[in-house]
Amino acid sequence: MKISLLCIGKTDDKFIQEGIDKYLKRLKHYVSFTIGILPDVKNVKSMSEAQQMDKEGELFFKNLNNTDYVVLLDEKGKEFRSIEFSEYLEQKMVGSVQHVVFLIGGPYGFAPKVKERSNASMSLSKLTFSHQMVRLFFVEQVYRAFSIMKGEPYHHE
Repeated sequence: MKISLLCIGKTDDKFIQEGIDKYLKRLKHYVSFTIGILPDVKNVKSMSEAQQMDKEGELFFKNLNNTDYVVLLDEKGKEFRSIEFSEYLEQKMVGSVQHVVFLIGGPYGFAPKVKERSNASMSLSKLTFSHQMVRLFFVEQVYRAFSIMKGEPYHHE
């Protein structure tokens, strides 16, 4: 199985990128994991929120295949404990899902057509985090999920 994270806009903070890189390096031992950084939509000041979400949606669709299993990272999505998330990923692996793609949308969320295309949505927390922080938290949680699957001591419960 391959896992991808697609995000709108680059990570500006060096310390966040260093954390992401740390967990990406660790993940190489478990799974093929990639992060796709899509460019920020231009001229957003002249667009409505809906127009901006539609433009971001177009960027997502250019990077998705029909066979991808798409999961939105959305505040209204299902919340998992770390062990439950590990079980969720393991179910996708056992269920022969070839590619799971997680999406982090822009500041206004996802366009309706992106929501329609998605297979699921999940929330990392009821709290609101910056889009850059979500990337770091998510990559760490994927690493944690695989360490749980392997019975390694990273996660304590």
